[in-house]
Amino acid sequence: METPEIADTTPAIIELEEGKTYFWCACGRSKKQPFCDGSHKGTSFQPLSFTAEKSKKYFLCQCKHSSKKPFCDGNHKHLL
Repeated sequence: METPEIADTTPAIIELEEGKTYFWCACGRSKKQPFCDGSHKGTSFQPLSFTAEKSKKYFLCQCKHSSKKPFCDGNHKHLL
């Protein structure tokens, strides 16, 4: 099983729109973090599709090791 690349060790604070679907990068290779840009092609990774429940700021995981993907759970504090 492949290990995702750590895009950053801090969450991305992003304003998301209620009802809109987003594609979170699971591989860590995207240049448009924390969202997918197709860089996972050729790997076993697939982006995670999710819909924002409310229009507000969300903390999205960029270390790719959260147990609450795509949301940050603080796991980045235990890496490196």
